[in-house]
Amino acid sequence: MRGEFTGWPEQAMDVLWQLQGEPTHATRERCRADRERLVRQPMIALLNEVADADPRYQDFSVWHYRTNSWWWQHQSALIRLGRKIEIGLRFSLDGLRIQGAWWYPDPGQVDMFRTAVASEGSGRELSAILNEVQKKGYDISGDVMKRPPRGYPTNHPRTNLLRHRSLIAARPLGCEEWLHTPEAVDRVLSAAADLDALLMWLVRHVKRAA
Repeated sequence: MRGEFTGWPEQAMDVLWQLQGEPTHATRERCRADRERLVRQPMIALLNEVADADPRYQDFSVWHYRTNSWWWQHQSALIRLGRKIEIGLRFSLDGLRIQGAWWYPDPGQVDMFRTAVASEGSGRELSAILNEVQKKGYDISGDVMKRPPRGYPTNHPRTNLLRHRSLIAARPLGCEEWLHTPEAVDRVLSAAADLDALLMWLVRHVKRAA
């Protein structure tokens, strides 16, 4: 479907409405073909166009269905930029949501992250990047320890960042008419540009663990 993204059809919302709550097996099977055609395939077409716009975005996955009803109600996808460093997209009745994430880290990656955060140059750079991302409406979250990690002073100027064992910046893109048009590609690319400095910092400093 490369080059054929025209937006999610309005009927995609009707399908997702039918899958709300705890849909029965019969309901899921009745909706399966329409959900594939109207919900999942447009996500694949969207990501093909995003990948055409930036070769860094060519490694992506669009999830199939799982047992849990949540996966039928939300169409998720991700674009891999580094080891455990990804752009995530999610389409649902709430519209489209994007996040930039370093999560589920390999052994050793958390230590790499903390070393970079503690370092004056790279640590200040990350703090400045996160400030800019928050100004653009992104929420910052992650797996955060209750206390600073061992080996770092409790009064370190970036102690809050040192407590992170993952880092996520996310925001909703909306549920307006553009979702049903090719404009969704530009919306995703614009949001990905918002996240670029953060994700590239992570790619540089949180590499594949040995």
